[in-house]
Parts: sequence; structure tokens; C-alpha cells
Amino acid sequence: MENGNYDASERGRRSPLLDKESQSSNIYEDNESVEAHQRSKLQSTPAYSKALPIILGFSFLEGTAFNGIGINLVLYLGSVLHGSTSSNAANVAVWGGTTYFTPLLGGFLADTYWGNYKTMFISVIFYLLGMIIVTLSTAIPSFRPPPCDGSSCQPATGAQMFIFYFGLYLIALGCGGTRSALLPFGADQFNDENPVEVRKKVSFFSWFYVCSMVGVLVAGILIVWIQENISWTIGFGIATLCMAIAAGGFTLGTPAYKLRMPTGSPMKSVLQVAVASLRKMQLEAPTDAKLLYEVNQDGAGQKRLAHTDEFRFLDKAAITSDLETSKSHAENSWTLCTITQVEELKILIRMLPIWATSIVYSAACTQMNSTFIQQGSVMDTKVGSFSIPPASLSSFGVICVMVWVFIYNMLIAPAIQRRSPSGTGLSNLQRMGIGRFTMIISMITAAVVEAKRLESVRKGQNISIAWQFPQYFIISGSEVFNYITQLEFFYTQAPDTMRSICTSFALLSTALGNYLSSLIITVVSAATASDRNPGWIPDDLNKGHLDYYFYSLAVMCSLNFCVYVVFAMKYKLKKVIQES
Repeated sequence: MENGNYDASERGRRSPLLDKESQSSNIYEDNESVEAHQRSKLQSTPAYSKALPIILGFSFLEGTAFNGIGINLVLYLGSVLHGSTSSNAANVAVWGGTTYFTPLLGGFLADTYWGNYKTMFISVIFYLLGMIIVTLSTAIPSFRPPPCDGSSCQPATGAQMFIFYFGLYLIALGCGGTRSALLPFGADQFNDENPVEVRKKVSFFSWFYVCSMVGVLVAGILIVWIQENISWTIGFGIATLCMAIAAGGFTLGTPAYKLRMPTGSPMKSVLQVAVASLRKMQLEAPTDAKLLYEVNQDGAGQKRLAHTDEFRFLDKAAITSDLETSKSHAENSWTLCTITQVEELKILIRMLPIWATSIVYSAACTQMNSTFIQQGSVMDTKVGSFSIPPASLSSFGVICVMVWVFIYNMLIAPAIQRRSPSGTGLSNLQRMGIGRFTMIISMITAAVVEAKRLESVRKGQNISIAWQFPQYFIISGSEVFNYITQLEFFYTQAPDTMRSICTSFALLSTALGNYLSSLIITVVSAATASDRNPGWIPDDLNKGHLDYYFYSLAVMCSLNFCVYVVFAMKYKLKKVIQES
């Protein structure tokens, strides 16, 4: 008997960004035979687990540790290692980009060879070792140059730079495993056949993101203050201690974890479909999907993907001949593939344009850490009796994220559910669409504020940095709708054998967005500047037109939103058929 079940990410149900209860199952699972053996136990086990608090705690502590090193890194390179401004900025950019690229390697190892748990365990060792080396490089005098003597600063030696950067890139390597494997590992703790746990898994993605954001907030306020006012060594030491606690807690929690082992290289299956379909180009795909090849599943609990009509040329890989009828032949053949294999490649193709639009979105989102800060630096930083450093508004953005989560969970989602004829909430694609549309509004708001600021400057006045609060609040709401949902979407829609890799691609879009933002700024600066015109983004923003730049980003985001809507409306959700 077969029961067709759509993937949990898009079922007709309310999808809260946070849930008041955080529960999962306390299950051990090393392979599919164990899963089948414990199936009855899974269905009767309460939907909670000791594993989730450990995983969420790890997310918070890792966020604190990483940002305790990264947020103030450019200042440390200049004030302690005495590097030049340009080289410091370039080195931080390269290192930051590396921390978002290494998850591709981590995701590949997790899905292909090690599994999420082993990938996490090994990565944490590299991560902690790198943190320790970075901290020691600040604590041991011979590992750093002496302080400046007046205006004379001795640059760091080659050995000192090597030690520090060796630690930094060990951290980047550790990020590759933790960022690619931690989220899928946490989601694996839930039983997708238990409706209660399916609902709890939706809230897990939100809790995961919020815990990471709280880590950013703690690092940006507490650790940065300690580094600048007390000691770099103590500041880095606290970050290292956080990572050590995270590593210890993760290891001690091993008995509580539900483990899923990798099933081999997922890319091999993808390539087999591509090769098999090319070899059978001369054949015509049948209109009846029942004529295509699929392995008969033996035993309960086996899953396969339902056939879809898109990209029918790939269906040729599943056309059988008299010599291609055995299960063993299909599993090792580059001429015959199952419908499930074909559908896995179709999923990746369907996800590609959704992923591509997230790059443009990320390029706009990075303005919060670049041009928004530059805009704030030429405003009056006094708000009442307080002076607010422009960079501190990033911490305000984190608080806004938490406020938006509360607003959505308490107000928006219930209101939509009450007005929906079917009583369902917003789908993942709808929420990501709202996030992309809200980004347009945030860019327009930033442009209006900049126009107001320039007008005040011409009158000899300077407006308060408090004018920036709305644009930070709006862009934080955009993050909540898009980034949290994007993590869930890429995990749930990805083929089961490629969840870590697809999660890594979600992170990769952030890295590519940063690079795209840098390219856009470079092009705009060069295109708008001339001998008599400083351009839109000069060193003195009072002589430029940063508002035009923000309006241009709003136009770019509008076009990106339109492209997203087209592909989102055509997107066909993954449909899993459960053998029971």
C-alpha cells in the first residue's frame, strides 16, 4: 500500500517562526534497518529530546565564539599586528568569504562519507584548535609585535603573521563542518512520520537562527567591549571558552543523538542521470510514468519520489531495455536510473533559480554592515544623552530580528490563519517572497533617509542617527521572513542524500552576495565619478548621492523579486511516496 505525502515544508498548515515548545524525539538511529526496527517506538515516543537543547546551545555558543573573533578582527589587525588599512580590509574579506565557502566541503563530506555527527565532531576539533592558537597569539608576547612607540609601529614578522593566520584558517575550516552539518543534524532528530514532530521541526529552524543571532548580540556588545577596554587576550579567551563549552556539550550529548549514516556520493547519482539521459537522447520518453524504471522497495518505511512532468528529457534515463531490468544493474549503471534518481536531479534544477535570487537579496542585505554604517557615521550619533556608535546599530538589528519573530508568531501568523479558507498559514515560498519584497522597502527607506540627511547638510544641520532605526527594523523583518525560511526550504526540498550540501549552498549565497555587493559598489563608484564629480559614493558622503545608490539597489531588488515570483509560482514541491 502506498501513501503519497508532500514534503512537510509546504503542507497545508500554519508555519510558525517560533513555537513555545521545543520538543523532539530521543532516538538512536544508525541505519535504515534500525529505523525500521524502531518505527513503532518512534510513533509512541513523546516529541521531545535532550538533543535539541544541546544543538541550540551549540548554535548560540558557536555564534558567540565566531563573532567574538570576527567582529573586531579588522581592528586587531591594525592596532596589534600593525597592518595597513587596505591589507587588513582585504584579509578580513578573504577570511570571511572562506568561512562561507568551506561549508561546501563540509556538506560534501557529511552527505558522502562521514555523516553529520562525525563531520561535526572532526570540525569542532579544528575549530577549537584554531581558537586556542588565535588566543595564544595575543597572550604570548613573542607571538605578536611590540606596542607602538609613539608614531613608530613595528610590523608583525612573518612567523607572527603565520601563527595568527594559521589559527584563523583552522577556524574557517572548522566553520565548514559546523555550518554545513549542524542544522541538518538538528533537523534529523525529528521523526517526519510523526505530525507533532513535523510541526516542531518547523519551529526548530527559527530557534536555530535566533540562537545564532543572540550569539552575535553577545559578541558584539560584551566581547567587543572587553577587547577594546580591558584586554584582547581576555576577549579572545572568552570566545575560545564558549567554543570549548560548545565542544564539550556536543560530545557529552552523544548518547542522546539520532544518527543518520551517509548512503554514498549523491553527486554520482546526479551524474548517472545526466549521462544516461544523454546516451538515450534518440529515444522518446513515454507519457505514462508507470513505464519508467523504479526499484521495488522491500519492506516498510522505504521512500521514493513521485514522478513530475517537468524536464521530461531527463526521464529518458529511466527508460528500460531488456538488459536493464535488474535492481543491481540500475544501481551501478550509467545507462539506466530510477525515477527517484531522475527526480532528485529535477529538484536541484528547480531549486537553482530560487537560490540564484537569494544571491541578489544577500547583496542588498549586506548594506546593513557597510553603507548603512557609513551613512550613520556622518549623522549626529547623539540620541538623547547617549552616543550611539554607527556599528552598534547592527546589534539593534539583532534585537529587531527577535521582535519580528514575536510579531509574526503572535500577530501575523494567527491573523493569516484565521482569514485563510483552509486554515493554513503562509508557505515557505510565500514567506521568502515577503522577505524579498520587504528588502525593496528597506532600500527605499534608506534612500529617503539619505535624501533627508543631504537636505539637512545643505541647510547647515545634521540629523540624528535615530533616523536610521526604521531602515534597520524593516531589513531585520526581511531577514526573518527570508533567511529563516530559506534554511528550512533548502533542507526540506533537497534530496535526502544532499541535505547538508544544499544547506551549504544556502550559506554560499551569502558569500556570493557579499562579493556581488563589493562589485556593485566598485562599478557604481567608477561609473558615477569624474574629474569634476566625486560620484555617488565619495569619501565625503556629504558631497555624494548615497540616496541614488540605495534607489538603484531598490530597483535591482524589484527586478529580482519579479524573477523570484515567476519561478516560485512554477515551482513544484517535492512529493515523497512512503511505502508502508
